[in-house]
Amino acid sequence: MWRSIVGNLTFLTIFLLITDSTTAQDLSNNPFAGKLIYQAHCLRCHGQQGNGKGPDAAKFIVPPRDFHTPEFTAKNKYELRSTIIWGSVFTPMHGWGLRLTPQEIRDVISYIRQLAPYQPRI
Repeated sequence: MWRSIVGNLTFLTIFLLITDSTTAQDLSNNPFAGKLIYQAHCLRCHGQQGNGKGPDAAKFIVPPRDFHTPEFTAKNKYELRSTIIWGSVFTPMHGWGLRLTPQEIRDVISYIRQLAPYQPRI
């Protein structure tokens, strides 16, 4: 009887160590962290409200994206992720894929979606 209890406890201990949530990748989105990332890296071009009127916006021939346009709000999270990672050709938007972690990218997307909610294409 004790052997089966010890065996079960050993199995349970190993199972908990393997499945511990601190070792798993955190796939949750944190818009509060995203706001800090946005303020540090995006605000100067895209503006406080995401309207493309940041303090540096006037310097560019191609204006920064206004997140409130129907074209932008129709973009899904994968399209936004791609733009953040690779940038946008012929615009001042450069890629952030080597500067932000995947979690930071998810967080900033969740914050941008608070500024301009997703409106799927009809």
